[in-house]
Amino acid sequence: MLAVARNADQQAFASLFARFAPRVKAFLIKSGATPTLAEDCAQDVMATVWRKAGQFDPTRASVATWIFTIARNRRIDILRRDRRPEPQDLPWGPEPEPDQLDAMVLQQDTERLSAALAALPDNQRALIERAYFGDLSHGEIARITGLPLGTIKSRIRLALEKLRQTMT
Repeated sequence: MLAVARNADQQAFASLFARFAPRVKAFLIKSGATPTLAEDCAQDVMATVWRKAGQFDPTRASVATWIFTIARNRRIDILRRDRRPEPQDLPWGPEPEPDQLDAMVLQQDTERLSAALAALPDNQRALIERAYFGDLSHGEIARITGLPLGTIKSRIRLALEKLRQTMT
């Protein structure tokens, strides 16, 4: 692994590939992937190993642990992707005009929500905006802000509770 990391050694990578690709595929199949998906995922994992070899730190993990962690994370990514609902078919042509009452209620709700967001403490509002309008995960917000993940979750939970109370 160190030869791959330091010198982009193709022979060393071929040895790693021969040793770990079948094991990664078997691991993925045991975790519920189809053989075809496991093959594709194993290829992707080994490509990641090649690209990120410089990030391997032998003082933190063994080569096997590092590679199987990449495989596990890739499998989680695939599961998340597969669980996302497919967008519904979009209708062709112009959409019907919304009912005036519905439009007015929606506008009022939007104004109430904007006021409720503005009333939140700055630290909570900023996290809500990043999570819901910036489409960032709690982990991504923690990395960006440098705050602990638990703090992010607590502040978002408190902010959502305040918004619920205001909107009801």
